Amino acid sequence: MSNTRILAIESSCDETAAAIVQDGRIVMSNIISSQIDIHKQYGGVVPEIASRKHMENINWVVKAALSEANCTWDDVDAIAVTYGPGLVGALLVGVAHAKAMAFALDKPLVPVHHIEGHISANYIEYPDLKPPFGCLVVSGGHTHLVRVLDYGKYEILGKTCDDAAGEAFDKVARAIGLNYPGGPAIDKLAKEGDPEAINFPRAKVAGNEYDFSFSGIKSAVLNYINGCEMKGEEINRADIAASFQKAVVDVLVEHAMRACKEFDFEHLAIAGGVASNSTLRSAMQDACDKAGIAFYRPSPILCTDNAAMIGAAAYYEYKAGVRAGLDLNAVPNLRLGER
Repeated sequence: MSNTRILAIESSCDETAAAIVQDGRIVMSNIISSQIDIHKQYGGVVPEIASRKHMENINWVVKAALSEANCTWDDVDAIAVTYGPGLVGALLVGVAHAKAMAFALDKPLVPVHHIEGHISANYIEYPDLKPPFGCLVVSGGHTHLVRVLDYGKYEILGKTCDDAAGEAFDKVARAIGLNYPGGPAIDKLAKEGDPEAINFPRAKVAGNEYDFSFSGIKSAVLNYINGCEMKGEEINRADIAASFQKAVVDVLVEHAMRACKEFDFEHLAIAGGVASNSTLRSAMQDACDKAGIAFYRPSPILCTDNAAMIGAAAYYEYKAGVRAGLDLNAVPNLRLGER
């Protein structure tokens, strides 16, 4: 099956996105309308505002994706959409729009898991990458260590028990007076600090050596700040950012490399918004080089929420015969591997 073109929609959080992807690997267009400037004033995403903005933006975003790809509706073989996990109101906007298009155009409707989309971003960047491989998914809402068995087939080796890595970045950024989103702000400030200045904890989770916990390090940062204020000591924000970031990255790298050794991964990929963090990318590259493991990391634009990654994932689901009816609904807590 060649020259299969899929129009994909992504609206799980605060980006309204549409893309045309051919054969799961070739991005013909990738339009993203971000709401960061709107939500920045609130210190985080406000679900109701996000949903309303999706409704305002989705029509022109889809039209722009078709225009940039120089495609008509006749050139599109299927409609794909993220149906979970994410903010339920935001997801519903994308799902309703995709269902309407599929019905009006009599096109197949392909449901896509948001995390599967993040993993599939690597297929766009690296056309030769094929399962099996290991993948570390790190974003604002998820931290998963995944064994990619085949296209559309996954085994979750470990996941966070509390805060996701990106969530911890946002909360620590707020605590030291940085704007939302916290990940890029901490990454930038950390370059001015000493990552060895403060020894923040690296949590281990009893019962599963691959699970993560980041609420403890967030609390440790807050306690450190409170302690300095009580003693009247000056707070070095850059040192806090660098030390916090190193503690999180150390845990992510250690877990990933342990999995590579146990499961004989010859290929390791990262995905999700936090995968654009420069310290994580560098540390993971160094660790993989030492272990003789091929390392894959999408460009930052493909790490954040976008529709091209949904189109890449949808292609393999489409080939496998996965279809959704017009009763498709948003599933905000959808687990990877579920239908």
